[in-house]
Amino acid sequence: MSRTFTLKENLGLQFAQWENTTIISADISKQQREVLLANFKAAIRIPSVSFSQTHQNTSALREFDQLLRRVFPNVFSSSLVKHEVVGNYSHLFTVLGTDPELVPYMLLAHIDVVPANEVDGWEAPPFSAKELNGFIYGRGTIDNKQCVMGILQAVEYLLERGYVPRRGFYIGLGHDEEVYGYNGAVNIAKVLKSGGVKLQYILDEGLAVMDGIITGLNGPAALIGVSEKGQATVKLSASTRLGHSSMPPKENSIGILAAAITRLEESPMPRLFGYGPEQSTFEHLAHKFQFPLRFMMSNLWLFNPLLSRVMERRPDMNAFVRTTTAVTMFNSGVKVNVLPSHAEAFVNLRIHPAQTLQEVLDLIKSTISDNRVKLELVDGFDSLPISSYDEQSFGYQIIKKTLLDMFPQVTVAPSICIGNTDSRHYMDLTQDIYRFNPTWLSQIRSERNAGIHGINERMSVQNYEEIVLFYFQLIQESDIRILPPSHTGQHEL
Repeated sequence: MSRTFTLKENLGLQFAQWENTTIISADISKQQREVLLANFKAAIRIPSVSFSQTHQNTSALREFDQLLRRVFPNVFSSSLVKHEVVGNYSHLFTVLGTDPELVPYMLLAHIDVVPANEVDGWEAPPFSAKELNGFIYGRGTIDNKQCVMGILQAVEYLLERGYVPRRGFYIGLGHDEEVYGYNGAVNIAKVLKSGGVKLQYILDEGLAVMDGIITGLNGPAALIGVSEKGQATVKLSASTRLGHSSMPPKENSIGILAAAITRLEESPMPRLFGYGPEQSTFEHLAHKFQFPLRFMMSNLWLFNPLLSRVMERRPDMNAFVRTTTAVTMFNSGVKVNVLPSHAEAFVNLRIHPAQTLQEVLDLIKSTISDNRVKLELVDGFDSLPISSYDEQSFGYQIIKKTLLDMFPQVTVAPSICIGNTDSRHYMDLTQDIYRFNPTWLSQIRSERNAGIHGINERMSVQNYEEIVLFYFQLIQESDIRILPPSHTGQHEL
């Protein structure tokens, strides 16, 4: 009970004496507001779609390059900013700081989007940027052109106002994140590594502000991704003799493979809640839950097994509990009266930080337990290292302070991204990669499938302005030399 009433994680810096660096006002006039929205809409109208690693809309990427140069003239003309095109379509900006002893940081976003088709049920054409009821509709509004344009718009405003950063920073805009970033992020990272660059922290897309999505939580939660799950695509196949359907054997390739998949679905990966950063998520949020959830969240040392069983009943929460298994493709057969000689299926797995890729492969093999089923790893990687998030973690605390200054009603917590970003290609440059942007996601939006990669993807006009102001503030906050001394909370974990 003592822990329940005293556990209020990581609030010490709210009472600390911060070095004052934010000196430029973020006041935006009505005319500027109209222009920044027009710029954002212009970006959404460009169909910079990545269909596959070998098929992208390159003419749209060239058009996007021209748009950036036109609407952000100060960014492209300032003596403080060096611009490079990398991998033909990606962009690297180097913003020089006045104090070379301060380690720079980096802001990431991506230009490309996934395909969208109006016939799928969009209320407005997916590349129209049509404004309805205060929302801008279009593919890329929340993944991830709001960050691309928000970052550059913030820098444009700062340069207009005569801002000269103390701490230098980089901006990386990849053009193929949706197809793994092998030409964009990989080559940007190579350029930085060749220059001997080391970074204080990286901020990329990832998690967001969850408003009404976490059941039982009072108020919105800003979840900062301190890691992301690993991923694997596994091909399963079975082969038998070709034959006629009038003389079927006891089992054919489809039946063998279907039975193997059934065993996989009926035997999920082990519960691992509490062995990764997801436990810290709920401990940081505990004081915002009502009883009895507050009691449980504050004492996860006792209630971990019970909570993980409750969470696994919901697909969105189950993703925090374990490595997830999803059968996404099944191929076999050529004719209704021909027994197929071959069947294959593809399984996509998102790997919990407490497991390795090899451990997952071994579990799949033991669960299937059938030598007639061949297992082949198509591609995969382990989950990413966990970035620091204590009171002396520079990047995490700068992001947190910026958030609380802008949105005092939110509760900030570390968490894990269940999806993947191309920030993993930058791991050699820093130990601290954070995945967050202040996009507000609500339960209503989730129910209407209007989120990331969804139909009717949209961004509110107000939220886009907040994103611009967030980066405007974050860049100035990052100019402090060091964090204030640690202020220990009331309860030690």
